[in-house]
Amino acid sequence: MKHIFVVNPAAGQGKNRAMDYVKPRIEEVCKKYSLEYEIYPTTGRGDGIRFVKERAQSGEELRFYACGGDGTLYEVVNGAYGFDNVEVAVVPLGSGNDFVRYFGTKEDFLKLEDQVNGVPVALDLIKCGDEIAINQCSMGMDAEVCAKQGTFKKYPLVTGEGAYYLGCLYAIAKKIRNRFTITIDDNEPMTLDALFCFIGNASYYGGGFRAAPLAKPDDGLLDIVVVESVKSRVQLLKMLDPYKKGEHLDWDITHFTRGKKIKVHAAESAAVNVDGECQYVTDATFELIEKGMKFVVPSNSEFLKERGL
Repeated sequence: MKHIFVVNPAAGQGKNRAMDYVKPRIEEVCKKYSLEYEIYPTTGRGDGIRFVKERAQSGEELRFYACGGDGTLYEVVNGAYGFDNVEVAVVPLGSGNDFVRYFGTKEDFLKLEDQVNGVPVALDLIKCGDEIAINQCSMGMDAEVCAKQGTFKKYPLVTGEGAYYLGCLYAIAKKIRNRFTITIDDNEPMTLDALFCFIGNASYYGGGFRAAPLAKPDDGLLDIVVVESVKSRVQLLKMLDPYKKGEHLDWDITHFTRGKKIKVHAAESAAVNVDGECQYVTDATFELIEKGMKFVVPSNSEFLKERGL
């Protein structure tokens, strides 16, 4: 198997900082274990998808490491999807790194020896149109926050978590009500005024917010969290911290269920977020792809011990 490290040089809010950090570590570990490897620095938006897809089409057994933030993981996942000869791993160099929180700490994933000796595990995915998410999707206020988070992350000294909070403040000021009609599997449609509809494959996003605290990325189900609109913006501000801690499932305004296919119709154009990539739509369908990708979990992860792997 060949190990290919797809590096976003701009990760960590500094040009070439990611490459300067990770390149000598990759070389040291791969030489230690006599691994065939390659380091590829991406050149811009979408380049990671193109590169991974082109290489995966060779049929060679490959392990791609997304070296960057959640955006880099999105590109590697979307390039690798559909290829049985490919595994995906993560070296978290960004400011959010939300997906890996489910499996352990950022430090666990930065130990390259545990990565190259990691265990590939079949995980579920979410399909939304032509896009693939490994972590989460959402519509409404959460997606509005996501759309603005990317802008705020560019500000000096603003972390992924800080950018999410700033995005929340913006969305609270601008858009707290979405008229959604939501259909889960073959159930009757539900129409309501919603803050957001969240579809989780794993637990965390937005720099550590536990939006889907009970989600498991290998259980063959998606966790669906719909929170109704409230009239008071002051109340919304008070909801942020409990929401971050994952304490929102018991709220009277929260609808929580699990399913495999979710359709959302918005009365007016609303933001949709697919693992941090955002656009505006009136209709979106989110579908579970069971065991859709082999994801490499570091050899020291408690996730492996819990599953006897």
